[in-house]
Formats: sequence, C-alpha cells, structure tokens
Amino acid sequence: MGQTLAEKILTAKSGTNARAGDIVIAKVDVVFATDSTGPLTIRQFKESSFEAVHNPDKTILFIDHSAPSPAKELSNDHILMRKFAEEQDSVLSDIGEGICHQLIAEDWAGPGDVILGADSHTVTGGALGAFATGMGSTDIAVAMALGKTWLRVPGTIRVIVNGRLPKGVYAKDIILHLIGRIGADGATYQSLEFGGETIDKLPMSGRLTIANMAVEAGAKVGLFPSDNVTQEYLRSRGRSERYIPLQPDRDAVYDSAIEINAAELEPTVAKPHTVDNTALAKELKGVRIDQVFIGTCTNARLDDIAIAAGILKGKKRNSHTRLVVGPASQEVMLAAIKEGYIATLIEAGATIVPPGCTGCLGVHMGVLGNGEACLSTANRNFKGRMGNPDSFIYLASPATAAATAIRGEITDPREFL
Repeated sequence: MGQTLAEKILTAKSGTNARAGDIVIAKVDVVFATDSTGPLTIRQFKESSFEAVHNPDKTILFIDHSAPSPAKELSNDHILMRKFAEEQDSVLSDIGEGICHQLIAEDWAGPGDVILGADSHTVTGGALGAFATGMGSTDIAVAMALGKTWLRVPGTIRVIVNGRLPKGVYAKDIILHLIGRIGADGATYQSLEFGGETIDKLPMSGRLTIANMAVEAGAKVGLFPSDNVTQEYLRSRGRSERYIPLQPDRDAVYDSAIEINAAELEPTVAKPHTVDNTALAKELKGVRIDQVFIGTCTNARLDDIAIAAGILKGKKRNSHTRLVVGPASQEVMLAAIKEGYIATLIEAGATIVPPGCTGCLGVHMGVLGNGEACLSTANRNFKGRMGNPDSFIYLASPATAAATAIRGEITDPREFL
C-alpha cells in the first residue's frame, strides 16, 4: 500500500512506517517563534529547566508581528527575544527583515523537512514539500530543546485542480473557493494534498498562498509535491542542494478526494466574519470599502505586488479608500523598488509600510475604525482581526484588491484586464 506525502515525510523523519492515525516521534529540522508567541515560548523553555536549544542554527526568532514596536510592552518582549537569541547563539530575524513564513520559504524550507512554528500559518512551508505546521508555545519550547516532537499522522484529503485559470483568477481564488466549498472545519487535522495539471503549472508564489490558507479549513498541513517548480525555486535561492523529488505514491490511500475545474473559477471574496463565507467578487459590486490592504504572509510576494501595480498603473485610488501595501520581506521590497512597482503604487496613492505583518493582526499600521470595511489580501477575517470588533474584513486576491482600491467598492478585477 502506497503512502501520501504526509506519510512519506513522517516515515523518513520518525524511522517508522508512518500511517494515518499513528503516533510518531519525528525529528524536527527547523523550529521558530515570533514576537507574538516567542516571549511565552522563551518563558516556557526556561521554566522547563532547559539549558540549551538542540540546533541553534535552525532555531529562529522572528520579530515581525509588531515591527517596529508600537508599545513599550512589546518593545520589552523584543528585548527578551534578542537576549535569548544571543544567549543560545540561535538565529534572530529583526524588524524590517520580513514575515516569518516568507523568510522560512526564502531561506529555510526544503522538501521532506519537518518545520514547527509557534504560529498557525507555519503551514506555508508545505508549498515546498515540507511537513510544516503550527504548535503552541510549550510544544515549540520542547522542540527547541530536544530537536524532536510527537505527531499524530494526519489522514489526507487529495485536492485535484485541473484546467487553465481564466484571466483575472489566481491562486487566492482557488483556495477561497475550496474553503467556501468544504467549510472552515472541512479538513480538521487533515493533510490537504494538492495535485493536478493546474497545480503542476502554478508558480511557487501561488503555491505558498494556497498552503498558507490550508489551516483556514482546519488542516494540519497543506502539502505540494516537490517537482521542477520546487527545484527551480530552490536553485533561484542558491539552495539547489536541498532539492529532492517528492511525490505521493500512485496507490496512496486518501480519506477523500476533491476535484476543482480551474476553468470555471471566478474572482472570489470571503465576506465577514468567516473565511468560508464566500461569494464571487461580481456579486458584491457596490459594497463600499474604506481601506484596501495588500500584504501579509498570504499575498505580499513580488508576483502579488506586480499584479496590483499592473492594475493600478496610471490610475488613482478612490479618494474615500485608503490603500496600504506591505511587502512580505526586505528582499521583496527591494525587488519591487527595482522593478518600479513601489513607485507605481505610491503614485496611485498607496502608503507603503515596512516588511512585516503590519495591519494583519490589528496591532498597528492599519487598525480599522468603527463601522469601517477593509478588503485585505490576508488569510483571516474574524471579527476584530484587524484590531476592531466593530469593523468588517473581506478577503481577496491582490488583483481584486487593486481594482477595489480604484473604485472604492468591491470590484471584479476583470473589469481592468
């Protein structure tokens, strides 16, 4: 009997014949925490009487969620993280370097890895064929100290996407369609394993978007095969040696399978206050938007910024709609400047904020006012997510976001293509 991607990775990392439902002890390749979770992780590490991290070179502390710090309490947490990284000789990613999940993809993740992060969107690393998943701060502290963790091997839902994506439809629309179809709990503690001709042709930026949002359907991981797209991405990052081919077996056993015809998809939006509350962008025409936010670990890569800049070039944002743009990493910011995208966005009326999570979690740089509505390229639209429970968050692709910024109301991007 063949194995799924999740079973294959956990077999290799546990030294057992891992099957869905088994409990395994797996070697951890990369472990990280952020300034949202890192301070608690550090305190748990010390309270557990651990003295040293197992692998300092692959233990990373990211200061990205509140960067630069908007409050003294958070500044003190940053001090704690910097001191711990120095004491343990581990890796510190400081303010302005970028969002943890983007940097993990750029510099750390590889096929077959087990990656743990004290953040639910650690699943982003699945785009590179890594078993990447989020855990609580105590589990992360233990993994930092021991270099291993226990896992229940998840069952797998096979998601097969075939057909050519229509103009104006992107990876974000695929994953929003899927979540709207199966529900926010439709893949609870499952592995969502993606395949099909559409997935085979999807660039790494699109794969990262889909993997990032797997957890919004409750999934433990969102896994992509390691193929020529993975190989080329790693080569472009100077990490060719990390490539190994990784595919599910033809006779792998899945809990269920879902088929999506990409040719039938249209620009899709998640309405407040749940990610599975989806509708087509054209059906929401006329919904006024006070702020458009293009950023986050979901859609702030160079391809995303290029798409938005292409629609906004030579145009202006609506005078009643703020436009905030936050690149996912310093590298993305520099590349976007070099390509002229940042100039185009500023000329269109955008405010550019430093690489980091910024407005996504509602701490600073984009908190909404009472009754305001934001269309965001983020992954979550829960009540209060952007800092105000009396506001409304819609989720969509960078193309839909750019078109919406121009009109000041939710707009199908195909009107500008």
